[in-house]
Amino acid sequence: MISILIAASAGLLVSILLTPYLIRVFSRQGFGQEIREEGPEGHKSKRGTPTMGGVSIIVALVVGYFVAHLIDWLRNSRSEGPSASGILVLFLAVGLGVVGFLDDFIIIRKKRNLGLNKTAKLVGQLLVAIVFGVLVLQFADENGLTPASQNLSYVRDLTLITFPAVLFVLFIYVVISGWSNAVNFTDGLDGLAGGASAMVLATYVVISFWQFRLSCEINPQAACYHVRDPLDLAVVAAAATGACVGFLWWNAAPAKIFMGDTGSLALGGLVAGLSVTTRTELLAIVIGGLFMVEMISVVLQIAVFRTTRRRLFRMAPFHHHFELAGWAETTVIIRFWLLAAICCMFGLGLFYSEQLTAGGG
Repeated sequence: MISILIAASAGLLVSILLTPYLIRVFSRQGFGQEIREEGPEGHKSKRGTPTMGGVSIIVALVVGYFVAHLIDWLRNSRSEGPSASGILVLFLAVGLGVVGFLDDFIIIRKKRNLGLNKTAKLVGQLLVAIVFGVLVLQFADENGLTPASQNLSYVRDLTLITFPAVLFVLFIYVVISGWSNAVNFTDGLDGLAGGASAMVLATYVVISFWQFRLSCEINPQAACYHVRDPLDLAVVAAAATGACVGFLWWNAAPAKIFMGDTGSLALGGLVAGLSVTTRTELLAIVIGGLFMVEMISVVLQIAVFRTTRRRLFRMAPFHHHFELAGWAETTVIIRFWLLAAICCMFGLGLFYSEQLTAGGG
């Protein structure tokens, strides 16, 4: 528990102190955000606001994680140190963050709201996903547990659905691509994606810590969890939560800096990685329900327009629909934060109710 608190505190401290430094540096370099011409009129004033603030989130995440382990080692030299599961989730977040950074950098250099083309971005996500998908089935511990399993999962593995190795890697790509794009679509208003991500990641702190307390390897009992390194996953999620909250201090309306694709793809990778390693891939759809709805709104907008030449929403992702309907930006943000919180609480409720039904409470 102390490691979790240290990771969250270190992530928060690094993020809240590093972000204003990045604001000054990026402002001097002219790393300003380009705005979609067809977007809400009120967004035009945001042109030039420093972007790529996701660098702060990634640095704070990594520092928070390793500081927690360093202090744990100083307190007890026999501590196990970073786990395979934790390192792989960090790899996924940082790898996707690099893809997002390249996208943001091209936008800045070309002074337009288009960075990497769709093919290049998909290839970048594919390469990271393949490496993660292959490695996550390696590194079995003394009990034979790997960071992920080839079974589809809800709150725990569903043994009726098992993927062959090749299909599993494809499935991992779909999960990673889906979550990274979902968070990316949500990142359109000041603090919206950052606040929602903090809630989802905090939920995973609770879930992974609960899995640690009821680990079958530590405390075999009814409804225990077969998850490799649940406590270390809680440390990762805690560091990420602290990083998001620290960044949100500067990203909340009116934003002094945007996270850009650097941050949104990394955060999507974190959600994807945690869902896979905690065996909660289907439950994650509920916990991150706001992100899913935002992505679905884009898919529906494209599908309806291509078939009927009419727009289902005034603009997609659909947080912009409410802006164009006359809602103030802060009203949209706060109400969407509330929706994100409801999804997280409902997801936690489903997680705990399954545990009770399985005989653990």
